Amino acid sequence: MDVRVIGKQPVIRPCVATIGSFDGVHQGHLHVIGQVISQAQKQGLDAMIVTFSNHPRQVLRPQFATQLLTTQEEKEKLLLETGVDRVTMMEFTTKLSQMTAREFMHNILKELQVKTLLIGYDNRFGHDGKGYADYVEYGKECGIEVVECEEWGEAHSSTMVREALLAGQVEKANSILGYNYSLLGTVTSGFQNGRKIGYPTANLQVDAQKLIPQNGAYIAKTSLGYGMLNIGTRPTLHNGVQRSIEVHIFDFDGDLYGKSLKIELLQRLRGEQKFASMEALRHQLEEDEQACRRYILEHKDIH
Repeated sequence: MDVRVIGKQPVIRPCVATIGSFDGVHQGHLHVIGQVISQAQKQGLDAMIVTFSNHPRQVLRPQFATQLLTTQEEKEKLLLETGVDRVTMMEFTTKLSQMTAREFMHNILKELQVKTLLIGYDNRFGHDGKGYADYVEYGKECGIEVVECEEWGEAHSSTMVREALLAGQVEKANSILGYNYSLLGTVTSGFQNGRKIGYPTANLQVDAQKLIPQNGAYIAKTSLGYGMLNIGTRPTLHNGVQRSIEVHIFDFDGDLYGKSLKIELLQRLRGEQKFASMEALRHQLEEDEQACRRYILEHKDIH
């Protein structure tokens, strides 16, 4: 089985652990992870997260395209920033998906030296659909204490984040995540049409599995400054059905081609529109810029 251990204590030692996909690493996840760290400190053990290098849905429902909130690289970074001692990354395979909960605890968690396992309120593992009471019994058999996490008042889920982003509600998504949703990719060459009307853009190529929010214009932030982002098919330019991600960074004039760029989404300005002319498009971009700059001034202490 493909297992990779990363973190400040990458050696397998007795630990308190939790298990999950952790796509997005949102505030609900952090609530659980915080309890893992607290329990580990009380018991003098390491704190460990067990997760997967691929999303289980890619194996369980391969007919559906999986849209991820975080790429593997992004997820690893966010999980390590929580302060756990190590993250164990496993490949979710067909063989793993066929394991019962009991087999998983005996053959995987016991081998990873898990002494205490924290289970979230909606956490389930094993193909036999067992629940918390069953995990407690299996844990007794292999020396693992199973503890149910304390409930958190607010409901947070990766599904809620996906639904918000697909509806263009980035502020709602960011509130659930606890940070700004971002797109990370490589800047590629474009058609240079934006430059012709005074709004040069950097075209971003992102991971094919990364969830792209609803088409439209957004207020954005990059390491090079604020700007406005457009996601869509560029109907004014008759771009066909191919979606593009392009950002105009305010007060920046440089060559970004081939470089990595991270774009944080702050707020959706409007939906995608088809304009009668390039001049009409330019006029709308000027209005978008003014709206962006007003937002930035009003929220400079937040972002």
